[in-house]
Amino acid sequence: MHGSTPALDAAGGEVIKEGALLSSQIIESNSIDGLAALVVRVGSRVCALPIGNVRETMRVRPIEPIAGAPPYVLGVSIIRGVPVPVIDLAKLVGASGGGEWSRFVTLSANGRPLALAVQGVLGVRELAHSDLQKVSPLLDPSRADVVKALGALDRDLLAVLDTANAVPDAVWQTIALRGRAS
Repeated sequence: MHGSTPALDAAGGEVIKEGALLSSQIIESNSIDGLAALVVRVGSRVCALPIGNVRETMRVRPIEPIAGAPPYVLGVSIIRGVPVPVIDLAKLVGASGGGEWSRFVTLSANGRPLALAVQGVLGVRELAHSDLQKVSPLLDPSRADVVKALGALDRDLLAVLDTANAVPDAVWQTIALRGRAS
């Protein structure tokens, strides 16, 4: 990925990379010098997504709401013929100034597809582990499973995310039922 141009597919998405980065590697790994991450803007925040979990970026697709889903779950979008839950990343991380999304970032969340609605994709960055700090549970204990580390990028606060558990099991079950019904 370093120095190369991402491949574009027929749907206008940029294919990033396949693979998986264990969430424990986000902060605790001493075997690599840094964390390769896709950096996105969501409202007033800048977030980093470990590149090993990112599948691609794409234009926003139509979204069908899911009744009873948490407020940050926008609904389901059909991406590459598969129903995929769509998360409003600004709402998930509590960022102010969210709203109009310009891109979806698709990821693998525990082997299942997930789309994050973001305001902008800033690019791929190598983040030094020494510049990242684990999140204190005092800051927001309800998001400790999603925000794994904090740092700075230029003058912005940077939140390193692990979105593997962002979608509740009930939402995955509703999506599975809808898929069987169609």
